[in-house]
Amino acid sequence: MSLTPVERGQVAAIVTHLEMRDRPRPAPIPPAPLRLVPWKEPKLDAYRALFRRVGEPWLWFSRLVMDDAALAAIIHDPTVAIHAVTDPRGVEVGLLELDFRSPPDCELAFFGLVPDLTGKGFGAWLMAQAKTLAWRKDVQRLWVHTCTLDSPAALGFYRKHGFTPFAREVEIFADPRLAGILPRDAAPHVPLLD
Repeated sequence: MSLTPVERGQVAAIVTHLEMRDRPRPAPIPPAPLRLVPWKEPKLDAYRALFRRVGEPWLWFSRLVMDDAALAAIIHDPTVAIHAVTDPRGVEVGLLELDFRSPPDCELAFFGLVPDLTGKGFGAWLMAQAKTLAWRKDVQRLWVHTCTLDSPAALGFYRKHGFTPFAREVEIFADPRLAGILPRDAAPHVPLLD
């Protein structure tokens, strides 16, 4: 057994890639007081704000550091489907992003709810919505990745919903809290080593 050093200012995560190769049987969508609203061409600021609200506790930062042109090229691509989850007041409280750019695959690129809604069963509602939207007739595989920075329940959640792990990698990157991309108190479960 060996250990790989991670320098100060860096963060390491184990990334697990999971896939679903069989179209799930039709099933009712669990009830929830939430709505799924398609964002055809989301405004960049609105997208980044929701991305931050959902992902900050898990150190999501990839879309926050992209320049406007690079981000727009992804989220305005007609083969990328973005949905905001809204609460009964119409406040955006979750994000679902399905990427169909590499057929016959669909990547569940981003999937999450704001911290106040996690652990309340709404993830099952969102996953049912995701599967319904992802499994278009030409899709042969739905895949997702999660990492050790995500909720400790994430890997089990994906497996419970029919995904099977197929690869694992270690990712090391500069801590986005030290660069001011995320606040220093984001993701307190990940030690800040500066």
